[in-house]
Amino acid sequence: MSYMVTSGLFILRRPLPVRTAYLQVRYASTKLCDPLKILFCGSDSFSIASLKALCRERANSPETIASIDVVCRPGKRVGRGLKTIREVPIKAAASQLSLPIHEIDTFTGWKPPKPKGDPINLIIAVSFGLFVPPRILNAAKYGGLNVHPSLLPDFRGPAPLHHTLLAGETRTGVTLQTLDTRDFDHGVILDQTPPPGFSIPDPDTCDVPRLLDLVSDKSAQMLVAGIRNRIFVPPLKSVGWRKPDNEGALRHAGKIQPEDRHINWRSWTAQEIFRRQRVLGPLWNNVVIGTDSSVSGNNEQTKRIIFTKMALDESIPHVLDSVKIDPGVVFTLSDAQTSASELDQPLYVTTCDRKTLRIDEIKVQGQHSAPAYRAAKKANMNIEPLSVPLSITPWRVLNNTGLV
Repeated sequence: MSYMVTSGLFILRRPLPVRTAYLQVRYASTKLCDPLKILFCGSDSFSIASLKALCRERANSPETIASIDVVCRPGKRVGRGLKTIREVPIKAAASQLSLPIHEIDTFTGWKPPKPKGDPINLIIAVSFGLFVPPRILNAAKYGGLNVHPSLLPDFRGPAPLHHTLLAGETRTGVTLQTLDTRDFDHGVILDQTPPPGFSIPDPDTCDVPRLLDLVSDKSAQMLVAGIRNRIFVPPLKSVGWRKPDNEGALRHAGKIQPEDRHINWRSWTAQEIFRRQRVLGPLWNNVVIGTDSSVSGNNEQTKRIIFTKMALDESIPHVLDSVKIDPGVVFTLSDAQTSASELDQPLYVTTCDRKTLRIDEIKVQGQHSAPAYRAAKKANMNIEPLSVPLSITPWRVLNNTGLV
């Protein structure tokens, strides 16, 4: 602060305020490269977002991207009798964009196209599913790129979005990496969401489609920025910041299996059950039920039940204060006789952390989804009313203690 005297007056002269701004600035690359002849390998909506972004960039900057060829896997036969062919979504998207399409189920013996007689010089694989072999990568002058919807090296694998939500993460990010010649998701990290990552919207309720919309747009933007800045041109610079203390601390995002939806009543809390239901869809168990003993002398059968509608019920905790029910044992609160209204009542089950879940609808193997009690009766499951002291014959299951 300083003072100045003018005509006998003291004027207080304050120094001008200094403002400091922290900006992330991307400078235009000084690297040079040939016009890109891209071989784009993809499958689903996540890869479609990146493909469309590349096509827009090609239209705006044809001197940067000369051509784009699309590789996808052939359609699969599905349905009864395998009479219907289900095509991968990117095939229709590539067709609408008037791009050349190449359908392959293996790279063995396959040769990349030569647009206008020139070889492909950059491979881009986004949610493709097949490993691009060294023969293909080494033949491309600039190798290969991949965008992955996680902060690599954490959540390597084919299902990063599912595992991010299952882990209860509140932040995530996207990564642009090179295609490694030996393994999936082990390339040089060329760009990555800055720390600490971006927020997952409403992490307690966010599902995979919602998170997919978010990361698809951010991944496409990062890919196009990488093309503009030519970060794939050597020398390559690794910018990955997520560095765990050891490899064992990294979480693998393996392919989601049916067993991931199989409820473990001994160890899954209510929070874990509903998190998996939100991320993976309806959960299931196997039960042993009674059948007509006159048929082949066998009166028991194992069937799968899917919990198509299930919610936390906090209205009946007092009922459980005087009885002990093992986790996974299914019960009712009243004795349903034969009336239609009583058959539409819910079933209940407790968790390992003493929460009560209300089962409104189930789908028994071989049947349609129906009100839980009605479906249980139809399948000859023996459900008894809860009484005090406990007098219940629960669904008998493979370990004789509850659902498994």
